[in-house]
Amino acid sequence: MQGKVVVITGASRGIGAAAARAFAAAGARVALLARTVAEVERIAAEIGPEAMAVGCDVADFAAVSDAVAAVVARFGRVDVLVNNAGVVEPIARLAEADAAAWGRAQDINLKGVFHGMRAVIPVMRAQGGGTIITVSSGAAVRALEGWSAYCASKAGALMLTQAAHLEENANGIRVLGLSPGTVATEMQVKIKASGINPVSQLAWEDHIPPKWPAQALVWMCGPAADGWLGRDVSLRDEAVRHAVGLVA
Repeated sequence: MQGKVVVITGASRGIGAAAARAFAAAGARVALLARTVAEVERIAAEIGPEAMAVGCDVADFAAVSDAVAAVVARFGRVDVLVNNAGVVEPIARLAEADAAAWGRAQDINLKGVFHGMRAVIPVMRAQGGGTIITVSSGAAVRALEGWSAYCASKAGALMLTQAAHLEENANGIRVLGLSPGTVATEMQVKIKASGINPVSQLAWEDHIPPKWPAQALVWMCGPAADGWLGRDVSLRDEAVRHAVGLVA
């Protein structure tokens, strides 16, 4: 990753913040995108001069396009996009779900992924290649009570990964997803509070730390992950954990 340029959405906390630090430790220049500008500015300052913070709402294509242009203006290219921004709300059964909140989840979790892909693919084509990774979920392939918004959006994002791989693999663009399992982040606090479905019943120690998916994301940028192009890498898979170096 030495000298590579990595753009990470939802980089103000959780997996996104951990990924920014992991990529920087591997030698990359990192651009941290999030709506909470103060938080990404703080993390970028901690990382150092090879990091930049950009305020960006992934639900707004113009904002994403402008953010990518700002990264190219400063660093000259985009080698990796990590589509990480996401929300689990609304956690509600279909009969009670707020329609506006349900739609907002699609704007962030699904359209946000499309916006990121749409913004970086022309850049990556022009430079001869790149890697696009979307943080996926087991919810992309398994329905859960109360999670219709999250499951539907993640299923759609997995289809975007598959479609982008079919369209761009010949252009040297690697497209794949990471299904990390349950991770000890603020999202799990909200899930726990909901009391809906078995995930809310998990103990905090059942969740993996954010540094695990962060390390996996760095690993996925190399050729060892080429067998997963067009699909999700699952951190529930012991063989994957071993390959990434998370377990002996």
